[in-house]
Amino acid sequence: MMASSPAAASNISAWVKPKSCHPSTSSSSSAPSSALDLGSRSFHKPTCRPNINCSLHTPSVLHFPKHTSSSSTGVSTVKTTTLPKEKPDFSSSVSTQWNFLQSAAAMALDAVENALVASEARHPLPKTADPTVQIAGNFAPVPEQPVRHSLTVDGRIPDCIQGVYTRNGANPLHEPVAGHHLFDGDGMVHAVRFKDGEASYACRFTETQRLVQERELGRPVFPKAIGELHGHSGIARLLLFYARGLFGLVDQSQGTGVANAGLVYFNRRLLAMSEDDLPYHIRVNPSGDLETVERYDFDGQLRSTMIAHPKVDPVSGEMFALSYDVVQKPYLKYFRFSPNGDKSPDVEIPLAEPTMMHDFAITERFVVVPDQQVVFKLQEMITGGSPVVYDKNKTSRFGVLDKNATDVSGMRWIDAPDCFCFHLWNAWEEPQTDEVVVIGSCMTPADSIFNECDDGLKSVLSEIRLNLNTGKSTRRPILPESEQVNLEAGMVNRNNLGRKTQFAYLALAEPWPKVSGFAKVDLSTGKVRKFIYGEQRYGGEPLFLPRDPNSDREDDGYILVFVHDEKTWKSELQIVNAMNLQLEASVKLPSRVPYGFHGTFISSKELEKQA
Repeated sequence: MMASSPAAASNISAWVKPKSCHPSTSSSSSAPSSALDLGSRSFHKPTCRPNINCSLHTPSVLHFPKHTSSSSTGVSTVKTTTLPKEKPDFSSSVSTQWNFLQSAAAMALDAVENALVASEARHPLPKTADPTVQIAGNFAPVPEQPVRHSLTVDGRIPDCIQGVYTRNGANPLHEPVAGHHLFDGDGMVHAVRFKDGEASYACRFTETQRLVQERELGRPVFPKAIGELHGHSGIARLLLFYARGLFGLVDQSQGTGVANAGLVYFNRRLLAMSEDDLPYHIRVNPSGDLETVERYDFDGQLRSTMIAHPKVDPVSGEMFALSYDVVQKPYLKYFRFSPNGDKSPDVEIPLAEPTMMHDFAITERFVVVPDQQVVFKLQEMITGGSPVVYDKNKTSRFGVLDKNATDVSGMRWIDAPDCFCFHLWNAWEEPQTDEVVVIGSCMTPADSIFNECDDGLKSVLSEIRLNLNTGKSTRRPILPESEQVNLEAGMVNRNNLGRKTQFAYLALAEPWPKVSGFAKVDLSTGKVRKFIYGEQRYGGEPLFLPRDPNSDREDDGYILVFVHDEKTWKSELQIVNAMNLQLEASVKLPSRVPYGFHGTFISSKELEKQA
């Protein structure tokens, strides 16, 4: 479980926050570009004090905080210690439980890993696997924060906001010993609880099996799917991991996922997810603190991984999901859950090769499944390449299947050339034209998040129409060319998910990969209204919270978003009126909140009914 007391918290460590810095007055000095930045932009180079990290382009902090209990306040203080240059041997308290054979095997495998790390150090890492790029600045991890109450609020929290806003993110517990991608970090959930106009905050690691074992061992030992598993060294790391498993030094049977991407509240449970494992059940305590309950398999019904973006139908209350496998067939499965958590049989969807399926969409009657050009080819590691491949010879397509299908026989595949949507924001049916309309952000180059490339990334909000009568598709950018910006991470009013929506609320990923504000986009006219956070202030995914589910106005609600000030190095939660884009309130947070991924809101009534 997640630590819920200072004593328990003392066993958790993460990297200390970078300190603030002062930008120089020089005009423009190019800095090394981030893997997500793709080298397409230049930034002002900050002039910082020694040992200060303030921008995405500077090395990550190499210090860990150690928590010590304070008196009766229940608040931890932070003491920083310099990280030792040599990583510790594979010996901690768990080593005393090993027999002679295990101890000898651990020493031998450590020696092999040390040699591998030394060999890797002689070659520069690509930006997509360089931790000094991937987790620098406010992408760097933070320690856990026990719940802090009665936070300072500028403005007034609307009376209708009663409950907890939760947001997931990647937060590596240990310093990487080799390659590391932002997506590889351990899952950490940040939570702001609202009650009667006051707010509290806490953040906790999701206690995955991976994190629990690595914390006991005192170092990272599980392979990192993106940062480490490429080329011959990736094969070597896999063999090392399986060898450690063979000798009982690690246990991979209970999952290897990080649960750092998505959050969904379903069947009285908050579930934290990454697509490489089962979800984890997180409970919000009455105090507003968080604890991990278990790795959740829906009472034995779910025997495969589940992607991080399941969809809950706002009318039926059902949840729909996919599972993909990169090693063996079937490479893709579809299933659904009744409102009380009963799982349907799997529908196996035949694919020629394993394909990345980070997201999908639902309508009133259908599920819409993207089969796009980013595929997994593990054999590429043998020749020294990355297993995540942009297959330019493949034609992207969307599959349309009845939600209640028991087999794949009724699935319609419709080609959508050169279309890669990492996220799909909504979809609906238009019976008058026999079309399914899909709203997503089309990303080019398709594999730019995973593989280093020289082209500047573009994420174009698009309308894709799938004609079920002709089997053809059309695609158009929703924004006019003169207003084209990168739009990634966001949502529509979830009360209208699967139905035609007028508005989408999306992160302004400018300058990529930072988020300088959010956009309210009219999906029919392309009209854009922007809310900008301010100079050197950046945020993440905007969450739309309806004021009243029975309101006649689709945009009657509030946007909740974490914002970080890179000048003062302080973070806050902003509450913005979604109708007029006016700031209603700002909750000042007691510790830094790194840029992260996806979130959800749980009402006070739902909190009372948690499992």
